[in-house]
Amino acid sequence: MRISAAVLLLVLSSARGEAQSGPVPAAPPPEEPITITRATGPISIDGDLSDAGWKNVKPLEKWYEINPGDNVEPKVKSVAWLAYDDHFLYAAFHFYDPHPEQIRAPFGDRDNLSQSTDYGGLIIDARNDGKTAVLLLASPNNIQYDSVSDDSTGNEDSSPDFYWDSAARITPDGWTLEIRVPFSSMRYKKSDPQIWGLMLYRNWPRDRRYQMFTNRIPQGGNCFICNERKLVGLSGLPGGGHIVAAPYVTMKDQGAPREGILGNGIVTTPARGDGGADVKWTPSADTAIDGTLNPDFSQVESDVAAIAANQRFAIFFPEKRPFFLEGLELFNTPIQAVYTRTITSPRFGLRSTGKFGQNAYTFLVTQDRGGGSIILPGAESSNLANQDFGTTVAIGRIRHDIGVSFVSMMLADRENSGGSHNRVFGPDFQWRPTKSDTVTGQLLYSDTRTPNHPELADEWNGQHLASHAGDLWWSHSTKTIDWFTEYKDFGDQFRADSGFVPQVGYRDNNGEVGYTLRPKGFFSRIRLFINSDYQSMVDGRQLAREVSAGAGMDGKYSSFSRFRFSMNHVRLGDRVFTRHQLFYTVQITPTAWLSDVVLDGSAGQDVDFANNRLGRGANITLGGTLHPMNHLELRLNNGLRFLSVPVGIQQARGRLFTAQVERIKATYTFNSRMFVRAITQNVRTNQNQALFINATDQHIASLSTSLLFAYKLNWQTVLFVGVGDTHAVDEENELRPSDRQLFLKLSYAFQR
Repeated sequence: MRISAAVLLLVLSSARGEAQSGPVPAAPPPEEPITITRATGPISIDGDLSDAGWKNVKPLEKWYEINPGDNVEPKVKSVAWLAYDDHFLYAAFHFYDPHPEQIRAPFGDRDNLSQSTDYGGLIIDARNDGKTAVLLLASPNNIQYDSVSDDSTGNEDSSPDFYWDSAARITPDGWTLEIRVPFSSMRYKKSDPQIWGLMLYRNWPRDRRYQMFTNRIPQGGNCFICNERKLVGLSGLPGGGHIVAAPYVTMKDQGAPREGILGNGIVTTPARGDGGADVKWTPSADTAIDGTLNPDFSQVESDVAAIAANQRFAIFFPEKRPFFLEGLELFNTPIQAVYTRTITSPRFGLRSTGKFGQNAYTFLVTQDRGGGSIILPGAESSNLANQDFGTTVAIGRIRHDIGVSFVSMMLADRENSGGSHNRVFGPDFQWRPTKSDTVTGQLLYSDTRTPNHPELADEWNGQHLASHAGDLWWSHSTKTIDWFTEYKDFGDQFRADSGFVPQVGYRDNNGEVGYTLRPKGFFSRIRLFINSDYQSMVDGRQLAREVSAGAGMDGKYSSFSRFRFSMNHVRLGDRVFTRHQLFYTVQITPTAWLSDVVLDGSAGQDVDFANNRLGRGANITLGGTLHPMNHLELRLNNGLRFLSVPVGIQQARGRLFTAQVERIKATYTFNSRMFVRAITQNVRTNQNQALFINATDQHIASLSTSLLFAYKLNWQTVLFVGVGDTHAVDEENELRPSDRQLFLKLSYAFQR
């Protein structure tokens, strides 16, 4: 039975009314602003808090435990101090610990801080919009983590990197941390004095994960950054004019099989050098202009392998390349019309990002040589087409803030050589009428002239396509009751060649309601939920339908578990299959040396999409991190997917395929700037050719290894030296060398 959004909202609104009946507790008084003063002496960033600059600075001693407690007095003491001068914002912390021998601070690369390690630092909303903030955190061994947290999407993205300094020391009574942030790394309004938003944060993992802030954060609210305290007292800050130029040189020695045939031996081409530069200029404190010439978009670490067997839609990989990361949160919208990894090999790029008044914007232009893949979406599956032609790409979005809400407009234009194009544009909005409710929507229109390359894709015959895509989402969240409902409508001719939209030609109506308990004992939070989803094609035929229920739990040892039983129906061609499936996720950190153990997957009935029939199978992913010593990290990942289908008159089950991936990453970190890393990754699929309707390979496999030495003075002043080797299966099902390379990169950032 189809459950409409209107009916679901009516039911949930009734539940909301029942949950809110009775006396309402008085709201806590608003947090007082934090007043910062100028440093009265020099401050050295060395983890020693005895500098003259910290004298007479008022300490911040009032902290709140917001998890697992509900804004209660923390179990451990934390103290912070803030100061500034003409060029820098300074922060100092003394994180007391009754058992400093239990401090968890393994060494690792930048941004390699998991929730199972000790860390602390700043969360800065320099634009004071209550929506977006920069996280600058560090561990007791000074491993830095920086990211951007965005309330409009609820995402935290660690891809962007910033210039800042820190130092930490483990002491007999805990550990200390000092942070220095150049004002040139922040984007703030042109005003004097300044008012910023600020949170101070500590992560303390022991029997549970304890999170502490200098501000209250209500459980069940619909935003995070909006709970910040105001930072006042900043005046006379620099108004811009900062320039960073980061030229680079690379050298690559590539080897491939002779005549492109596996087993013929590797032939190495002469070493080839290349070069380019990235430039960032901040003409004012709230505007950044980025330029790049022949950017180096090579990856020094391959993406984690994903099993693609029996997948209907394209797989998403996150963006990692520096040029695209300024203001990256502005490209996050309900419909992912921008996916910058579709820009494969630009000759140049130019981008401007900034804010004026209540408006935030970003706009970029690149000329792409091509060579990547474009998603060809459909209602039941997607395909990929090779883009072997040049493209000029222009992408922009402007957002107008209205209090904690906003309205926005987006444009993504891809003009291909030969006259074809894809143009996507339209508005989106977010409305927060209460602290519990969020309404988000987006409506896009696409106009496409496909390339005239039918040899690359059947639909690329020069035809004209035009259609719409819409998404409307309403969520409500309190301490005990939460729910959401969402409606999507994608026309069958909608295309977003610069985005990640693998499915079109459907309408989707889904919703979920949850109830949260907070018991005492092993589990500190239990959420029970029920979910319903109905998806149809544009002509009204059922595409998919699902009803599911389950529970999610937070507990000791930083554990999280989620189990969901689903009864769903899915269309494939003219048939609709019914599946019963169990989905599960278990994550736990049992000890300091074994952390972030994750078991994730599903089991039950599944559809053989290649042969249009129902089978039984499972999808299992197991991973974890080991620290045999403080400087050595072993990260293990293993994935397994298999499917069995009925065979013969007796309907006995035969294994259709088994797909596996194993990945081991070993990193030895000498200090916070230097490490050596080795990766071995094995991906293979074994298929029973007799059970496939169409001809298919019996074995598909690749084995890759890499070794990398890295020295990072900062995120743009780097030295990389690496070697890599890949083997693949040939026609005789033998594993043969298929690629070999030696790689060197040197980049240095000049700042003024």
